[in-house]
Amino acid sequence: MAQAQDESINVLGEPLEDCGTDPVTGFFRDGCCNTGPEDFGSHTVCAVVTDEFLAFSRSRGNDLSTPRPEFGFPGLRPGDGWCLCAARWREALEAGCAPRVRLKATHRAALDICDLADLKRHSVDLN
Repeated sequence: MAQAQDESINVLGEPLEDCGTDPVTGFFRDGCCNTGPEDFGSHTVCAVVTDEFLAFSRSRGNDLSTPRPEFGFPGLRPGDGWCLCAARWREALEAGCAPRVRLKATHRAALDICDLADLKRHSVDLN
């Protein structure tokens, strides 16, 4: 069973690393995929976004590539690190377009929704 979700521990049981600071990501906009009880979407998977994933997300009603200056959001470009909702990442996996994942920056709470083996298969930071 996962420990308290607000602890900054990654899926490998190590301290959580930053996911993205340009643009700044995370539910708390702290650059990390930290979570807590108020994060109903579980923004815990640190993904390296791709054109394919951005198109998939847009088709599901969440346009992450269009700038939204009124929210201080510049829009994502391929290669950006972004804390995705764990369920959206799993949905993209099932659709065959899951982006790569930085395990060291993916919060362990993602394991409540995503399988570690799936995350590892899409890892950019495992040797």
